[in-house]
Amino acid sequence: MDAFAVSLGKGLTVCNVRPRYALSAGAWFGGFQALMPIIGYFLGHSFAGVVTSVDHWIAFALLALIGGNMLREAIWGDDEPQDGDFAPRKMLVMAIATSIDALAVGITMAFLEVNIWVAAAVIGVITFALSAAGVMLGCRFGNYLGSKAGVLGGLILIGLGVKILLEHLELL
Repeated sequence: MDAFAVSLGKGLTVCNVRPRYALSAGAWFGGFQALMPIIGYFLGHSFAGVVTSVDHWIAFALLALIGGNMLREAIWGDDEPQDGDFAPRKMLVMAIATSIDALAVGITMAFLEVNIWVAAAVIGVITFALSAAGVMLGCRFGNYLGSKAGVLGGLILIGLGVKILLEHLELL
């Protein structure tokens, strides 16, 4: 759902979404949501305490930074075209931010005798579909919202980062 929310936010900032944007978001988010549990699974016991103790802070910082940048661009403008939002560098940061908690889930799966390959495949396919749909849906709403779409997208990312942080601090 985190990846869906970020994809929705990205779709809000693009006026004319192309299928490659939806496929790109699906591939980045679905790929990382599938990869991180596998990495976590193999890390197993050795780093469980370290990862779960800071994953929420990393996700919060990355999403707040990206969301703040989206707000800045929406309010004060930027010469960068909206298509640049799907650049690999930006997508990589967002894919990591939304999948860090999946790393901790993978560590947990190592203790549960789960077939990690099947679990990762299911997670990846579902995230791919939701992320691609999120971009398309966000674009539809973005066309209605006009210039306010970037502000809404930035607020969604910042809100998502705050939600992740508050959940892990058990304040929600």
